[in-house]
Amino acid sequence: MNDLRLGVIGLGIRSDLVGLAHRPGSGARLVACCDRDPVQLRQARDRFAPGVLAVSNHRDLLRADLDGVFVLTPDHTHEAIGLDFLRAGVPVFLDKPLAITTAGCDRLLATARESGTPLYVGHNMRHMPVVTAIRQVIAEGHIGAVKAIWCRHFVGHGGDFYFRDWHADRRNTTGLLLQKGAHDIDVIHWLAGGYSRRVNAMGGLTVYGTIGSRRERTGERMTDWLAPDANWPPLSLRDLNPVVDVEDLSMMQMQLDNGVFASYQQCHFTPDYWRNYTVIGTEGRLENFGDAEGAVVKVWNRRSDYRVDADITVPVHTPPGTHGGADPVLIEEFLRFLTDGGTTVTSPVAAREAVAAGYAATVSLRNGGQVVEVPPPDRATAAYFDGVQAGPRTSRPRTGGPTIRS
Repeated sequence: MNDLRLGVIGLGIRSDLVGLAHRPGSGARLVACCDRDPVQLRQARDRFAPGVLAVSNHRDLLRADLDGVFVLTPDHTHEAIGLDFLRAGVPVFLDKPLAITTAGCDRLLATARESGTPLYVGHNMRHMPVVTAIRQVIAEGHIGAVKAIWCRHFVGHGGDFYFRDWHADRRNTTGLLLQKGAHDIDVIHWLAGGYSRRVNAMGGLTVYGTIGSRRERTGERMTDWLAPDANWPPLSLRDLNPVVDVEDLSMMQMQLDNGVFASYQQCHFTPDYWRNYTVIGTEGRLENFGDAEGAVVKVWNRRSDYRVDADITVPVHTPPGTHGGADPVLIEEFLRFLTDGGTTVTSPVAAREAVAAGYAATVSLRNGGQVVEVPPPDRATAAYFDGVQAGPRTSRPRTGGPTIRS
């Protein structure tokens, strides 16, 4: 009876996160869900509990006496749904990206501050073993002070993942440099200890824009067409989204507020799928080879010509769970945050900064690569998240007004 009462908006692939949180009798249980697909709603009762409240309009959950709600819907809906629940006093887990514009992020942060409602953003890569290993190497001083970070993102299944549904339409994402890149931009900021203030970018729709085969996929889910071992080479892909106007290749440069320079490169038609980070400091450099089980982080801090053998090699061990074991850790942090409050590895302000950099870079890309200034967040709002929200929670959050019991 003391379980946290949780709700979820969106029962797509990322609803696996709710499966990790649903543990009746052990601290948390899903009591309400929302999705526009009646099939998903029926299946939710089998996945979670026969008595789960199932609705098609998220506003029907605003008075469902929830301790927290997961917003796992398409990116362009995050802002409006998040604002509704924050204003209603329901603690919110917003999947990344926080929103698809800088202004949208700022509205969410301001509303969380004004209402005093806890806000958590699902930047799971802060819990990925390869990222935490890189961060540990930096913290131990093996490469000195960080001065430059490069990230190459090879999106091997980009066509299947992002060009056959709503992701391909910039009205839903702004662009993949923001949508997909928000993860890596946040990691770059985290590793560098600063935020981007000037960016520029170049890129284009170089491959998938030439494919004329399009099909409406309303009512379908990615699992209905995903074929990791098919659709190669990329030009063989068929049945793309009717609107395809996001870039499949992009290159972004960043100047951070602490003097660090960084670059991020993203390609959606590579044969392999992984991220490669290079971090260069005043006393050496590091680089990861692979980003899942079997990956290593290598450090070179002696002068030499090219050599395969590094001065330090750190193996990356990934525990069970999706995204290299990051998702279970993310959920544990969120549940602890709901119950006790306190600081978290993820950060709403950092999530905003990742979107702001990606949004500015997309503006640059679509305007000939011009340099674009990235506006900082409101100081008082940023201080709120570092202070008040990061403090301990004195009581379990509950929504106000009449309740709907499931």
